[in-house]
Amino acid sequence: MKMTLNTCVKVLIVDDSAIVRKILSQQLALDPNIEVIGTAPDPFIARDKIVALNPDVLTLDVEMPRMDGITFLRKLMKHYPMPVIVVSSLTPKGGKTAMEALEAGAVDVVSKPGPSYSIGDACTELIEKIKAVSKARIPKQELLPKETPTKRLSMTETTNKIFAIGASTGGVQALSFVLSQFPPNAPGTLVVQHMPGHFTTSFAERLNRECQVNVKEAQDGDRVIPGQVLIAPGGFHMLLRRSGANYYVNVKEGPRVCRQIPSVEVLFNSVAKYAGANAIGAILTGMGDDGAKGLLNMRNSGSHTIAQNEESCIVFGMPKEAIACGAAEKIVHLSDITKSLIEFAK
Repeated sequence: MKMTLNTCVKVLIVDDSAIVRKILSQQLALDPNIEVIGTAPDPFIARDKIVALNPDVLTLDVEMPRMDGITFLRKLMKHYPMPVIVVSSLTPKGGKTAMEALEAGAVDVVSKPGPSYSIGDACTELIEKIKAVSKARIPKQELLPKETPTKRLSMTETTNKIFAIGASTGGVQALSFVLSQFPPNAPGTLVVQHMPGHFTTSFAERLNRECQVNVKEAQDGDRVIPGQVLIAPGGFHMLLRRSGANYYVNVKEGPRVCRQIPSVEVLFNSVAKYAGANAIGAILTGMGDDGAKGLLNMRNSGSHTIAQNEESCIVFGMPKEAIACGAAEKIVHLSDITKSLIEFAK
């Protein structure tokens, strides 16, 4: 939907680098639907500008002087929740730091321009995400799930069942909540979360500490077995394959699908082909339409399918498209996703 001048998305850029602030300001200003209302070199100045200027979206670096971005983000989400997009370097260290920011309440992450990622690519992606999250519903930090629930759902059988889950913007928090409720013998689970390389490694490690199931970043040839969750690595597609009675994953490079790599569409289409009625698919919060047609293919192949409802989504994009094309057999609140997956698997 095209925005009018009066409904331009107001953006505040927070980064300690003057060069980055200048580049982002210039590039974002090229979009007529975005207004850069200010910049800040550190969280203390950012705090004052947030109060004075009331931005719709904040872009945030995570390694800054005086106060690191994660500490600032936690304070912001507790007292003044708003959509925050992390703009971070893609180093392994930066990946872990940005992952902490995502779990502290940031809705998405974009890599800073670098040798393999041009200014144009980075800013195009950032512009799309700014507009997508500008109306996102951000709960206060106290309302975000922090601890693994003590009451677990039980299952009596998991043989040959497969869960396939796709998520994007807001998916870090949603997946943490859903997977932390999985019982130890949950069906083998495949997850695509739109995320750059390095971030998925840190994400899988963090989930593995939080969950009763084993969570790991997928490697080519990994078997899909009960009690294990495989996360598609950033920059690679993950597909389900079958050899006799055994399921395994193929992790490979390839072109972007639905503008994404990894792509939920690629995963869901492979699950429809090789698992059919033995699979349950779920599409969670996220911008765009990645996975909608794939989920429909799963449903047409006999799979049960679930979409997260609008009320509990940070961004109601991917689930909305899946619902619109008839892919969702069931539409549920985030708090009921795990319960619905397990009920379908029995």
